[in-house]
Amino acid sequence: MTGADIMVRCLEAEGVDTIFGYPGVAICPFFNSILKSDIRSVLVRTEQNAAHAANGAARTTGKVGVCVATSGPGATNLLTGIATANADSIPLVCITGQVKTELIGRDVFQEADVTGAAESFVKYSYLVKDIEDLPRVFKEAFHIASTGRRGPVLIDVPIDVQLKEAAGFTYPESVNLRTYKPTVKGHAIQIKKVMQEIEKAQRPVIMAGGGVLLSDARDELLEFAEKFDIPVASTMMAIDAVPSSHRLNLGMVGNNGRRYANRAINEADLLIVIGCRFADRAVQQPSLIVKDKIVVHIDVDPAEIGKNASASIPLVGDAKHILQDFLKADYKPMRRDAWIAVMDEYREKLNYHRNPNPEFVDPENFIQTLCNKMDDDGVYVADVGQNQIWSCRYSIIKKGRFLTSGGMGTMGYSIPAAMGVRAANPEKQVVAVCGDGSFQMSMMELATIKQHNIPVKIVVLKNNVLGMVREYQHYTYNDHYSMIDLSGSPDLEKIAAAYDIPFIRMYNMEQKDAQIEAFLNAEGPVLMECILDPMDLVN
Repeated sequence: MTGADIMVRCLEAEGVDTIFGYPGVAICPFFNSILKSDIRSVLVRTEQNAAHAANGAARTTGKVGVCVATSGPGATNLLTGIATANADSIPLVCITGQVKTELIGRDVFQEADVTGAAESFVKYSYLVKDIEDLPRVFKEAFHIASTGRRGPVLIDVPIDVQLKEAAGFTYPESVNLRTYKPTVKGHAIQIKKVMQEIEKAQRPVIMAGGGVLLSDARDELLEFAEKFDIPVASTMMAIDAVPSSHRLNLGMVGNNGRRYANRAINEADLLIVIGCRFADRAVQQPSLIVKDKIVVHIDVDPAEIGKNASASIPLVGDAKHILQDFLKADYKPMRRDAWIAVMDEYREKLNYHRNPNPEFVDPENFIQTLCNKMDDDGVYVADVGQNQIWSCRYSIIKKGRFLTSGGMGTMGYSIPAAMGVRAANPEKQVVAVCGDGSFQMSMMELATIKQHNIPVKIVVLKNNVLGMVREYQHYTYNDHYSMIDLSGSPDLEKIAAAYDIPFIRMYNMEQKDAQIEAFLNAEGPVLMECILDPMDLVN
């Protein structure tokens, strides 16, 4: 067996069924060996999107996503996708080819120190110089990526290691890393303290973060919130933690979130933060938020507790395990009708009221109609920019998922991520929503969608500008605009025709039902363009 054969066998042993990648000489032995496997290889059109596709697959399957690239520019192109996964704690194993071991450090053709370049964006990285290390490295990489605080792990394999032959293959049955022992179970005394505070609280609020989804704790969170009648606000990474229509769902917090969600957190006497790091988009002034209240901070990563905001009761552990412990505790269900009534009043008084231009597509109306017509378990993937904020505010998630790039805010995320979701979940309806700026950052993946018959539905909210930047310049620089004009953008109808993909253009909301139904009911991929008022603002 060659080293490349062993790499493939390792992926098979981990249950990997799909990888996303782009070949080059330094990784060709691996791609040659994978032809002997049942693992599906999806050729993307640029390496960054391989990581985004693996990201989408990982977030919707609970498995580790896998992406593969060659050395030099192939590996460096992967870095933005790795950073995106790292910022949102998404478990990936990223495999890169490398020049021959003897040539490392000599600045030869397509050599790049990718392990060094990726150091701040990965949980761990390996440069494998001995074929005998491959099984152990792969076993450790998948373990590290998928345990504790999830995240990407990089494996850099020189071409000579891939070509070298070994006598046989044995995959380790277990991992024992002396310095890596993540805490999963919560401390019993701390759990008791939390439950005592819940009993005393008059105005409790849960703030759910992405850790709830990463630990597959949606059911436990909802059961916990319902049992103790506690409203749930969410960060951008946990919009789908509780169904949108649920009476306890307050929606997204933060500077672009729901006003009533922010007010609820301000007025709470007990704030239970689960799987959230108090990042600035969710909480701009953590020191003020935690003032005059009991703050419980639950996170699997002890480094996050107390980093941005002080916690009255710190509780290290996995969200699913801790919520299960809360539910097992000997405390009776509670009702907080007065506090819930206040939340209902805030929803009515503090909701956004838009005055859309009827000559254009209204993002609020469009997104709500789209979501209502999607399958209950459909997956909505939002890009970055104004489209992201509109999506966060107005999407209606039933039993499905809402994905976006939160921590890094990476434009161009939605199409490859949606592609990865659908490739890994062929039974799911998947819709990507992006702006005309972000669409042009990943529109080359229409070729991947067509080649591999991945029926992703794509919406482009078109206003001919970089909307979020223009809005910032509108408020900050008094309409002194710079570098936001997207003139010269392609005709999307012709782009769709070039890839033989059906195209729908919406000019306004007059035929919204028929057009959205045609969009969703088509068998294959569809590209829909929605013409927005260029002066339509988020805030």
